[in-house]
Amino acid sequence: MAATRSTSSATPSPLTLASLWDVSDESTTLLMSYFYQELASNNLPKAEVLRRAQLKILQNEKFSHPYYWSAFILVVNWL
Repeated sequence: MAATRSTSSATPSPLTLASLWDVSDESTTLLMSYFYQELASNNLPKAEVLRRAQLKILQNEKFSHPYYWSAFILVVNWL
């Protein structure tokens, strides 16, 4: 499982975006780019930001198979 952790003014609680299985480096780089662009430019819930990034990956014919975009989950420390 791979994970990245983020905190910023847009994300007041620590956030981990993790994959449930090994994923393509190329599609993950693209997904993370979309994720952080949306996170920085919108005041949306983190789950919606991830959903939007996944939809952008899904629209790319090269990465439309669920293997490339469906492995990702959010883990948030609510404490």
